[in-house]
Amino acid sequence: MPTLQILTGPLKDQQINIVGERFVMGRERDCELVLDIPLASRHHACFYKADDGWRIQDLGSVNGTLHNGSKVRDAIVASGDKIAIGNVIMVFSDGTPVAKPLAPSKPQPETAAPVQDAAIQALVQQMSQRTKSIGREMAKVIIGQHEIVNQLLTAIISNGHVLMIGMPGLAKTTMIRTLSEVMDLKFNRIQFTPDLMPSDITGTEVLEINDATGHKEYRFIKGPIFCNILLADEINRTPPKTQAALLEAMQEHRVTAAGHTYQLTLPFFVLATQNPLEQEGTYPLPEAQLDRFMFSIYIDYPTAEEEEEIARVTTRKSKVELQKVLNSKEILELQEVVRDMPVSNHVVKYATRLARSTRPVGEHAPEFIKKWIHCGAGPRASQYLVLAAKGHAVAEGRLLVTTDDVRAIARPILRHRMFTNFAADAEGMDTDKIVQRLLEEVPEPGEKDY
Repeated sequence: MPTLQILTGPLKDQQINIVGERFVMGRERDCELVLDIPLASRHHACFYKADDGWRIQDLGSVNGTLHNGSKVRDAIVASGDKIAIGNVIMVFSDGTPVAKPLAPSKPQPETAAPVQDAAIQALVQQMSQRTKSIGREMAKVIIGQHEIVNQLLTAIISNGHVLMIGMPGLAKTTMIRTLSEVMDLKFNRIQFTPDLMPSDITGTEVLEINDATGHKEYRFIKGPIFCNILLADEINRTPPKTQAALLEAMQEHRVTAAGHTYQLTLPFFVLATQNPLEQEGTYPLPEAQLDRFMFSIYIDYPTAEEEEEIARVTTRKSKVELQKVLNSKEILELQEVVRDMPVSNHVVKYATRLARSTRPVGEHAPEFIKKWIHCGAGPRASQYLVLAAKGHAVAEGRLLVTTDDVRAIARPILRHRMFTNFAADAEGMDTDKIVQRLLEEVPEPGEKDY
């Protein structure tokens, strides 16, 4: 049985057994290991059993979780590994003997922080070349759509989900599948249909009978959601009950089925597609689920030159070999860099002002917003504007986030969080045009704002 040996903190010298396939640690009393310390979050981190062994996952804590001295979001753990939450240090054991005794922890040299900073700078600077490499690999299969590819990459390193809307035949599915191959991630596709059930997504329990003993027990068979990139094809063709099966996975990276909770292996993204033309037999996504998607990306028709190239290339026999550019470990490292990247108050104020300007009830809402919008973007829009702006900067190999980065990603973040009224529909105004006008008229913060 896996165990934790507590080295420091209120539970010092105690040995804790890890029971079950998910073991949560935090301040809340419903946690398997209650850590009554100020630096622990309510549900701070958890150990969980995955296909590749035991893993440690940070559950969005404020102060982070350290694995062998490094802050992690999701990582494999082995016997002898040290986990630190606040002032509580514990040693994990999977039940097998540790090869060598634990050495006393040594103080980190003074050069450790600069080395880490240098590594982060090198990682971000490499992203500019990697972004270009991903674009080149994608271009072997996808003709044009360079901006869409960049937006997908920005969402992934910002740890966000994407809703892609476009007419049939615009390579939405092919684009997502190709991206998963270039990034060396486990990919699954679900074709959403009216008769799809939640268990078809999350998984189901089957009854197993031992022929020798007659013993019966239920075994959970994981559904297609247990992957790194999930393509939810034509997501609006299934009823809301089935659509809702994605909500917990998208927000908390876990699945609850038959009374048990299963952690998803990170990174995890939902890339959904939707056909804007056909309305018969479709179920519009509820606003709560729309809000879970960081980006809503519209895919337009290719240019005349691109369409000629598509017709030429796809109608001949050819074999494309794609090179792997990023793996899951590197993506998780980039997500950590994006989260930890500092951003100026000027950028935060501008992003927040932009989101608040979409609300017709706000005192600073422009007149055209009060005229055309009946419901604006919520606080999650402000969060995503800052987070995606940082991701956009990293994708370009920069450590400096500017208001230009906010403007670059404002349209895909705000377009599905604003809802027009009859006046806007009558005048032919859609959310894209309204966001563009916001970008032109909402000023950046000035001296009086500080």
